[in-house]
Amino acid sequence: MAKIDIVVPCYNYGRFLQTCVASIVTQSMADLRVLIIDDASSDDSLRAARILAQGDRRVAVVTHERNHGHIETYNEGIAWATGDYFLLLSADDVLVPGALQRATEVMDRNSDVVLTYGKCVDWLDHLPMPMVDSVADYSWSRRDLIKEMCATGRNLVPTPTAIVRTVVQKRVGGYRKSLPHAGDMEMWLRLAANGSVARIEAVQAIYRKHASAMSNAYFASITSDYEQCQLAFDRFFDAYGDHVDIAHHFRGVARRAVAERVFVHGIKLFRRGQLKNGIGLMQRAMKMESRLRYFPPLWPLFKPPGAEGRRRVLSALRSRCAGRGERQIPSSS
Repeated sequence: MAKIDIVVPCYNYGRFLQTCVASIVTQSMADLRVLIIDDASSDDSLRAARILAQGDRRVAVVTHERNHGHIETYNEGIAWATGDYFLLLSADDVLVPGALQRATEVMDRNSDVVLTYGKCVDWLDHLPMPMVDSVADYSWSRRDLIKEMCATGRNLVPTPTAIVRTVVQKRVGGYRKSLPHAGDMEMWLRLAANGSVARIEAVQAIYRKHASAMSNAYFASITSDYEQCQLAFDRFFDAYGDHVDIAHHFRGVARRAVAERVFVHGIKLFRRGQLKNGIGLMQRAMKMESRLRYFPPLWPLFKPPGAEGRRRVLSALRSRCAGRGERQIPSSS
């Protein structure tokens, strides 16, 4: 019977721990271990974790006297794992029924598969939690994850659904401290270079979105987010270029895809009336990929805006004209 180890990193998420851990220990797999790592939380996380450990022998707790940060905490979890399979599940996220069994069934029957992932439901936690039933009949497919991620310039693997073969996880190593915002994306690329990747066509986890989520602070800076995404590709190809067919081609494809994402995001901001930020992103994209100076993806610019979009653009333009003492732009009819 397959064994799976699950690490639950926790920093000031004590109020979410019970729901998260309950979603793990009620899975159909009995042979599992859970390690809650409390990263010097200032709330009641440690107390909540110890109560959970007292109630289930499969749950253990480690606490830090000082805050180590999420990358070091993740890597501590990787070092601890000894089971056949491994999952990092944030304390504010939730597994859905049957998720572990579906993933381990695929990997038990296919020794070449080193990473499985599936669908993830976003949950705004001021709303009722989505109810997702266990799915017995599901399909899955092998994915060329490196090619797909390079073509889109995106992380296509929802982190709460990513279950990996532990021996391969240890072989590729831990998360990189230089990628605090895109370490998971680079990790999936590394794993894909060491075996097959399977996408399970079922909802595997629920991703909680709330005001205190760590990612909110990260994504407050749009430019930093895209820079980290590009750096993730660069770090991967620097380390694994010899493992990937036509790596030079894929590196170029990824760079263009990320730059186009930046450019299109700039156009969207421009259309919303955020002219300075929008133009700044478009200029940034052209620095990232010089071809965009000659062949920019302008199609979103010509998409007819809605009434709110027209109002914002006209308002921004009128403000700029007023600041320069220019003739005012009339209101639209």
